[in-house]
Amino acid sequence: QVQLVESGGGSVQTGGSLRLSCEIASTYPSSSHSVAWFRQAPGKEREAVAGISPGGSSYTYADFARGRFFIDRDNARNAVSLKLNNLGPEDAAMYYCAAKLGFGGVSSLLLPDTYKHWGQGTQVTVSS
Repeated sequence: QVQLVESGGGSVQTGGSLRLSCEIASTYPSSSHSVAWFRQAPGKEREAVAGISPGGSSYTYADFARGRFFIDRDNARNAVSLKLNNLGPEDAAMYYCAAKLGFGGVSSLLLPDTYKHWGQGTQVTVSS
């Protein structure tokens, strides 16, 4: 059983920053799970944002996130965070974390269909 709880969303102005957190509760060590962040805005498709391997040594980003967003994890705290910088209105969405056991390679980190466990999401709003 895996439960994911996101936090850290909120409302910021254009150019602002937020740090999202995903807390992992699992019968397996959190270090057993790959974790990714996805987002979905109203009327739009869900899209991958960033993903990180179980140990944290491998990670990847969607093109729009690279250089602005940063994913990391603290397995001792069972948490994965996503720092969002230089936010714009296009970044407004519900952000979800997802987890899966194991690591299927960097190329699989951003594939939503490979993730079995999902959180409820945390809302990010960006005002101009």
